[in-house]
Amino acid sequence: MTLISLGRKLKQLCLLILLGLISACSNNNWDTRSRPSEDAVQSALSEQPDIQVLSQQTPQQFSLARMPEDVRPCCAFGNHHKVKVASLQVPFFRYANTLALEEIGPHAYEAGTWSFQRGEPKGRRSGENNGQLYTLRGGFIDLAHVRDTADNTVALFQRIYPQLGQAFSIPLPNEIGPREIRIAAFEVEHLSYQQRWELAAQLAARMAYSMAEAHEIAQWHGYRSWRPWSEQVSAYSPEDLYSNMLGAKIGLALVVNNLTMTRELYNQHMSQWLSASIAQLEPVSKQQTNALFDAIDGHWWDSNQALPSKFMLLKRHYRLGKEQHPYLVPEQLAKQDANWPLLEPLFAQQLNPMPLSLPAIVHGVDMAGVAQQWLHVAPKYQASFSHIPKHLWQNGFSNRKFLAISAYNQLQDELELQAHVGSQLND
Repeated sequence: MTLISLGRKLKQLCLLILLGLISACSNNNWDTRSRPSEDAVQSALSEQPDIQVLSQQTPQQFSLARMPEDVRPCCAFGNHHKVKVASLQVPFFRYANTLALEEIGPHAYEAGTWSFQRGEPKGRRSGENNGQLYTLRGGFIDLAHVRDTADNTVALFQRIYPQLGQAFSIPLPNEIGPREIRIAAFEVEHLSYQQRWELAAQLAARMAYSMAEAHEIAQWHGYRSWRPWSEQVSAYSPEDLYSNMLGAKIGLALVVNNLTMTRELYNQHMSQWLSASIAQLEPVSKQQTNALFDAIDGHWWDSNQALPSKFMLLKRHYRLGKEQHPYLVPEQLAKQDANWPLLEPLFAQQLNPMPLSLPAIVHGVDMAGVAQQWLHVAPKYQASFSHIPKHLWQNGFSNRKFLAISAYNQLQDELELQAHVGSQLND
């Protein structure tokens, strides 16, 4: 092949990639409109409209948001990581993934690895710019996890609300095998329009968060978004589930406030709610986030290990559940670091950590009794469950078994970490 023909081929390839990116940015729109009830119209036209009656509306879904198939590339815990490809370390390269509040980019539904959106109608386009930042009330936050769970909340709500009260299932993208959400039948006739809307939104947020828990388990058991790259280093990372819970709470707020009727409407309001929620958690500067990662190096993570080494991550969070508490960097660790003068002002503030939770009962409905996520383990992953009793997983398992499975994974990690530390000492 001549240089000219090679150049032509490369131009054609670049054009195809560009068209694919533009298509990815522009597709997956959805369109929902609210049709008022007759009572709502009568009330609106009356002399004294009843605000509760005015809320009586039924969404008309002309097109659904596609169920997100891929999670965003999340950020490995830590900063300035070394990176290995196969057995070779990439020289002169460090992977930095921290950012400041003002650097957060506009949201793009199901962005994957690339997006180019406006945060405001007349704002400049930019990417999401995902990464990690530290907050005084919420610890480390992984923005990719926040965004993923918010997206899933919106997609699930659109599927749950029209069938609320009926028994049905929602298929989900495979990870370590087939999975689905099962919704049981229950009485809704006594609930108002607004109560049904909120109940569907709560179920969607709960199941979107459950999907995040399942992803932690899947990563531990060998699931990979990109086949050559192990994701075990990210499994049960201490900031993951708190970030996912934050996304579920934001997604819930957007649905309840009727801000998800179209993709553009959702993206723009998600951008605003994301920044405002992070601000509520008291974010620190990018320099201080990096300094805090340095302070816990050797305790929560190991900068001597190159990605994707599993034991680059030393501290993991196995306590799955619908109430999540943040991990805050202890002051004693920060004091031992050379960056203490930069960090000292942070510890002078008396701020309480902010736990996040999802309710167990909504309008008298038992959330756990109505909605469950079910997973089945494909043959290629079954060997990774050999340390777990078969009755917990062999014939499929629901989110009610997630905590028990994670406990066995924790025991296995402790054994492997001991062996890893021993081998490091022998070397």
